[in-house]
Amino acid sequence: MARLTATEKAEILGLFDRRIEERVPIAYLIGEAWFAGLNFKSDNRALVPRSPIAELIESGFEPWLGGREVRRALDLCTGSGCIAIAMAHYNPDWHVDGVDISVDALALAAENKARLHADNARLLKSDLFSGLSGEHYQLIVTNPPYVTNAETDALPKEYSYEPELGLRAGDDGLDLVLKILRDAPLHLSQDGLLICEVGESERALVKLLPDVEFAWIEFKVGQMGIFAVECSELIVHHHRIRELADARTTA
Repeated sequence: MARLTATEKAEILGLFDRRIEERVPIAYLIGEAWFAGLNFKSDNRALVPRSPIAELIESGFEPWLGGREVRRALDLCTGSGCIAIAMAHYNPDWHVDGVDISVDALALAAENKARLHADNARLLKSDLFSGLSGEHYQLIVTNPPYVTNAETDALPKEYSYEPELGLRAGDDGLDLVLKILRDAPLHLSQDGLLICEVGESERALVKLLPDVEFAWIEFKVGQMGIFAVECSELIVHHHRIRELADARTTA
């Protein structure tokens, strides 16, 4: 094994110092992060890739897809592009769209698309579904901002390096989630599936929509605040979902 040079040792020690003293996320310090078995470029243009959705991607989203055919999939709030690109990588016959409102995040996602040769992935700028008129998918996957205002204000220093746009989501963390639930049926096929991460805002969501049949997904380490819901279920409860989402828009 080759020994490190004095310069290399100094560089490594410098990274340790910044991690300890400045509390910069390690992914930003080294410029990369692993997600779903793939190596992504990571910097402060987008959140560090860390969603447990990686486990779903590697398992082919089963048993939640139930063997249904997917031709087009959407990653809403794609950030670094990790979910969209990983879906495209493991499913080369899928056409995957990755959407984000942030130009900076999309620039990073484009670098990751090139890095991992994800030719079947397309990146688009859109505020949630607003720029996707006429687009339809069999599967929509989203890890939107879902951190409450109070939690965002109290986050450890590590998170201050990440874009707040990818974290803050109102007093209960559901400002964007409710809009996604409202508009998703317009972009899902009749038998389409939505998978959404809401983290610790799970309880607030269930309280607001107690009659909606959310299937809360169990992971190897337990439940992680991610649900699957059928398009048909969102349509049945559309009136109540729209009422709640519209109230956030006009507030």
